[in-house]
Amino acid sequence: MKEVDGDSALDRATEDALALFADQRRGARSRGGDRLPDGGAEAAGRAGSGRAEPRHAEPRHAEPPHAGPAHGGQAAFAYFPFDEIPVGGGVVDGGRAVGTARAARATRGPSVPAPAPAPAYDDLPFIDIDVAPDGKDEKRARDMTADDASHATHRYHAPHITPWATARAVAEAAAGALPAEDRALGDALGQVLAEPLVALTDLPSFDTSAMDGWAVSGPGPWKLPPPGTQDVLAGRPGARPLRDGRAVRIATGAPIPPGATAVLRSEHGEVTVQGELLAARHVSHGQDIRPRGGECRQGDELAPVGTLVTPALLGLAAAAGYDALAVVRRPRVDVLVLGDELLREGLPEGGLIRDALGPMLGPWLRALGAEPGEALYVGDEEGALREALAASTADVVVTTGGTASGPVDHVHPTLRGLGAELLVDGVAVRPGHPMLLARLGSGRHVVGLPGNPLAAVAGLLTLAEPLLRALTGRVPGAAVRAVLAEDVSGHPVDARLVPVEYDGVGRVRPLRFHGPAMLRGLAAGDGMAVVPAGGAGRGAEVTVLGLP
Repeated sequence: MKEVDGDSALDRATEDALALFADQRRGARSRGGDRLPDGGAEAAGRAGSGRAEPRHAEPRHAEPPHAGPAHGGQAAFAYFPFDEIPVGGGVVDGGRAVGTARAARATRGPSVPAPAPAPAYDDLPFIDIDVAPDGKDEKRARDMTADDASHATHRYHAPHITPWATARAVAEAAAGALPAEDRALGDALGQVLAEPLVALTDLPSFDTSAMDGWAVSGPGPWKLPPPGTQDVLAGRPGARPLRDGRAVRIATGAPIPPGATAVLRSEHGEVTVQGELLAARHVSHGQDIRPRGGECRQGDELAPVGTLVTPALLGLAAAAGYDALAVVRRPRVDVLVLGDELLREGLPEGGLIRDALGPMLGPWLRALGAEPGEALYVGDEEGALREALAASTADVVVTTGGTASGPVDHVHPTLRGLGAELLVDGVAVRPGHPMLLARLGSGRHVVGLPGNPLAAVAGLLTLAEPLLRALTGRVPGAAVRAVLAEDVSGHPVDARLVPVEYDGVGRVRPLRFHGPAMLRGLAAGDGMAVVPAGGAGRGAEVTVLGLP
């Protein structure tokens, strides 16, 4: 094995991982391999058979093995001790092949002399290549011990990768509620109260009839006036006072005449003696009268700050005397859909694909309380992305694609050029781990979603939802928990978000079509189950994220 510097180590690792990916897809057989110290050649042989078996180096602090390219372009992969990050190595586990090129450092051992100073850790790309799982990898992921997982985490994650729950907490803490604004009742739906809703009047504001029937005074029987001469109707105040032993026809919602002691329902009374007398078996004092202030008194708090304005709340506010409400302003959101390969209409052709995110994100963001603009389509040019970000005045910019380290993934360098502060840069979740959250000047934020549709939804639920909840002043609801109806395999060290459907009795069933680029499972589902690293068995309780 040759001496290598930091840059060539990075190149070697990239080539190795890409070669493994190509041969995995072709099911190629290795044609041999350089002998690698401490078991590396054995790993190369396994990689050449069409899949690379993970191998744990023991003891933990022993000299690490070194992986390198085998003959025929085949990549060699091996596991390394927890405290060592090799040059040009990688791992395969749980159906994933992960290059360790982010840490192009010198490794101990006679075959690789100490290289020149390597590039800074965070300046190196992170290689993450899909390899089809074969079932054994999934079982191995479920059977991983905690120590195994800690080894895998070190080998697999860059230092800035954020645990899923932590990423959500960071996003929620990234901003406070936006300023208040007054909105007419018809325009406030879905926003959050910025001030308490206080009753401006008593409800009801006068004693009213709860039923159609007769307003009566005293015990019966009661004498009636001539038909139609003194009927008490809703919206017509000024009914004559009732003397004891008298009754009058009354409609629901009409004001109770002075002196009335009860309302006798139409079906409970009987008119006798040529329509002049009303008899009843029994009527209690105050029956079917809604007393003034029975629901609230003027000055009572009806709803606290932070309450979501629902149709029912709008009705209550109107009844309590409001024409407008003080609500937290909706965050304005710009959506930038990145990629030269996207079609906005028609059938996919010529290597182009239909954009699924542009039509989906606007309504989804609106359901989260935002005010999204029309999606803006930006090509794979760093200058175009920088111009679009710099021109936006929205509170939040949501981008799709370009968050990884590919040749046209410009989100990271563009944010650096704009002086953005990265709050979350990669999350330990599948799909969607390259997602990010950044803060620009003047309190503006950027949520970078992966380009694959289901991965983008994972980013939306992980980062955009808690950020928008904070900006809109919404109070987080209680976590929804459900029991798994089936086993769900997991990633060795990352959480998984899996589309599920409810069975109506507190259980959820995982759905098919849950690949990063698939939306079919999500469209048929009721939520996304949060599956912990290593997976979860039938009967396990999991958190379920709701869908709009």
